[in-house]
Amino acid sequence: MRFNKLDLNLLVALNALLTERNISRAAVRVHLSQPAMSNALARLRAYFEDELLVPSGRQLIWTPRAEALVEPVREVLMRIDSTIAVQPRFDPATASRAFTLLVSDFTTTVFVPALLERLYHEAPGVRIDLRMQYTNPAEILEQGDADLLIIPAQYASPDHPSQPLFEENYMCVTWTGNRHIQDRLSFEDYLAAGHVLANFSGAAQTPAFDGWFLERFGITRRVEVTAPTLAALPSLVVGTDRIATVHRRLAERVRHLLPIRIWEPPLEIPKLVQMLQWHKYRNNDLALAWLRNCALEVGAQI
Repeated sequence: MRFNKLDLNLLVALNALLTERNISRAAVRVHLSQPAMSNALARLRAYFEDELLVPSGRQLIWTPRAEALVEPVREVLMRIDSTIAVQPRFDPATASRAFTLLVSDFTTTVFVPALLERLYHEAPGVRIDLRMQYTNPAEILEQGDADLLIIPAQYASPDHPSQPLFEENYMCVTWTGNRHIQDRLSFEDYLAAGHVLANFSGAAQTPAFDGWFLERFGITRRVEVTAPTLAALPSLVVGTDRIATVHRRLAERVRHLLPIRIWEPPLEIPKLVQMLQWHKYRNNDLALAWLRNCALEVGAQI
C-alpha cells in the first residue's frame, strides 16, 4: 500500500531504524535480513530526501529530520495496532496471544507466580514474556515494546493510564548473630550499621526507598554491599553485622529459611504502591483489558 507515494510497509522499518539506530538490530526487530533492511533505509532516504541516520564514530545518529519523525511514526503505528489490528473479540480459553510484562525481581517473586497460576487455568494458550527493568521502563512502554509495566507510583509515567496494583511495607533484616543489634533496633543502630542494598546497573531511577530516605533525612546510609537483585538482600546480611531494608513479603518468604531476624524499621517509611501501567493507545485492546483485570484481582489477593 502507498500513501502520497510512500510504501506504508516502510513505516515499520523506519520505526525500527529510528528506535535501534542500528541496521542489524533493526532488521532483527522486524524479522528482516540485514540486506533487506539496508534496502529499506535506502528507499526511505530517497523518499524523505534526507540521510535520516548518519555515522558518528561506531554508531548511527539521527539527522534533524529523523529526530522530528520519531514520535509521529511511533504514534501512527501504535494507533494502527490499537484500532485496526486489534481483535474484536477475545476468548481467554482459546487465545494464543503473547504478552510482555516489565517487572522488577521483587514483583517477579511476590506477584507474578500468583498471576501465572491464574492464567494457566483460565488461558492455557497465553504466553508471558517477563522482562526486567534494567533500562528505562517508561520508554520501553512508550515504544510499544511491552504490554504492561509494573512500577512504583513515583516512577509511573504521567503520559499513560495506570492503576494501583498492590501495596507493600518495608522491614529491616539482620543476622541472628549480629553483635550490635540484639534486643531492639534504634535509629542510631540503623545509621551506624553497614547496609546491603540493591543497585541496578543501568537503571534509570534510584530504588524507591533509597530515593525517599535521602530526601527525607539528607544523609546517605553507609553502603558496604550492593547487589543486582532485591530478592537476594536478606541472605547477604547472614554472618555479618550488616542490615538490609527490604520489602515485607520478601522478608517473610525467607525468614524460616535463613538465620535472620526481622525488625520493624526505626523510622516511618511510606508504603510502596506498585502501579499497573499500559500505553494510552491500548485502552481498547480487549485482550489486554482482560489481562489487566486478572492482574488487578490477583494484586488485591496477594
